[in-house]
Amino acid sequence: MKHNFGAGPCILPQNVFKEASEAVLDFNGLSILEVSHRHKDFVAVMEETIDLVKKALNVPQGYSVGFLQGGASLGFTISALNMMRSNKKAGYLDTGTWSSKAIKEATGVGMDVHVLASSKDKNYSYIPKDYDVPQDIDYLHFTSNNTIFGTQYKAIPNTNAPIVCDMSSDIFSKQIDVSEYDLIYAGAQKNLGPAGSTLYIIKDDALAKSTSDFLPSYLNLKSHIDKDSMLNTPPVFSVYVAMLNLRHLLSNGGVPAIQLKNEEKASILYNEIESNPLFNAPVAKEDQSNMNVTFLLNDESNKEKFDELWQNAGIVGLKGHRSVGGYRASMYNALSLDSVKVLVEVMREFNRTV
Repeated sequence: MKHNFGAGPCILPQNVFKEASEAVLDFNGLSILEVSHRHKDFVAVMEETIDLVKKALNVPQGYSVGFLQGGASLGFTISALNMMRSNKKAGYLDTGTWSSKAIKEATGVGMDVHVLASSKDKNYSYIPKDYDVPQDIDYLHFTSNNTIFGTQYKAIPNTNAPIVCDMSSDIFSKQIDVSEYDLIYAGAQKNLGPAGSTLYIIKDDALAKSTSDFLPSYLNLKSHIDKDSMLNTPPVFSVYVAMLNLRHLLSNGGVPAIQLKNEEKASILYNEIESNPLFNAPVAKEDQSNMNVTFLLNDESNKEKFDELWQNAGIVGLKGHRSVGGYRASMYNALSLDSVKVLVEVMREFNRTV
């Protein structure tokens, strides 16, 4: 058995893999890979998937849900263009690689970007908390969870400005209040489904308000919402698997239940890192991510021995990102508590044998 701690694309529940594989061969007589996105069978899939998103996150009235392609990387551009208002000025919080990329793309489409705070001074090992928010910004943008550096917002920024959030790596992992946001976007490949689709949740009052001189139809969220995410051929298979995964989530207690499981998994691993003299966690304790746990060896000369132990235990995807080094245990919704216990036991065995 393999224990997949890879940062993404994520693992999914085994029954979702099974159902998805069956649909590749037979989805009402055709393969899900060949069915027309205009056919009533797939229209029903899209409608159900959107409805399940609303149920899972308690999306209130006055918000619309859509699925696009392009990943959150295209979302950097789409969010800036759609939220641009008369001031063409935005506040961004820089907490890692993805927020830095979002800043670059917003600047590239003509936004006057103000970096309100950054944790780059300590290699993004904490979430900035002491900063001022200008009154005249069109919106404030932040990245809720930072997959590379292992930090996570525990509360949203305090501001009266419209809030835009890239939730790619922790959406559906914990409860959120959608009404606090004007726009949420998230690549599917962490907790929602396979790579290929991107989820957008936007306040209806924020649609069609852009002042950008450049907003082609594909980048205009209203175009997609008006066409029920069928402006062009959607990522059919990715949306279908997302539907299966959301069914599974909701049938097992929904987001509240999975949040408790995720908190338990994170607690077990962080406790081991803290108590084991051979490891250390580089992230400020109050900002540690429940999705992506980063940790380092106190003595790099022991690396070969530790790597051998976890690989022999069937663990994959544990190597840290090159910009941080060390190790990164990504613990998305479908990762079992048993897999986390296997890693913890490996770390304890390492301590006993070094």
